Amino acid sequence: MATKKNDDVFAFAAFDPAKLTENFRDFAEKGATQSKEAYAKMKVAAEDAAKTVEATMESAQAGTVTLGLKAIEALRVNAESSLSHMEALLGVKSVSELIELQTSFLRKQAELAVEQAKTMQEATRKVAEDVSKPAKSAAEKTFASFQK
Repeated sequence: MATKKNDDVFAFAAFDPAKLTENFRDFAEKGATQSKEAYAKMKVAAEDAAKTVEATMESAQAGTVTLGLKAIEALRVNAESSLSHMEALLGVKSVSELIELQTSFLRKQAELAVEQAKTMQEATRKVAEDVSKPAKSAAEKTFASFQK
């Protein structure tokens, strides 16, 4: 009869503590390397985000100043026009002259309001483009890095 060899299930012959330590060290080193790489990437991303926010805020501030100056200019022109109209009204000699002067003033004011609205709209559009430009370029850069 052939004897069957029984392996001891509880034997630790296959267990090599040196290999376990080596494997654990490799695992820890890989984890540390990956953590350093992830930190470096996050640091660069945070710095880029800070630069983007700073550029956006600078553009917004400059745009606000531009819009404010345009609004002040429109107010100045409107005030001068109104004062000139009042001076002209003081010299009116007849009702027909008053109606003609008033009609002319209202027409000019309407045309001026349309022109000022177009100017403000164009300035606002340009400011919006300037403010969104840093974020747009940052987003494009981010998407490009994902495609690589």
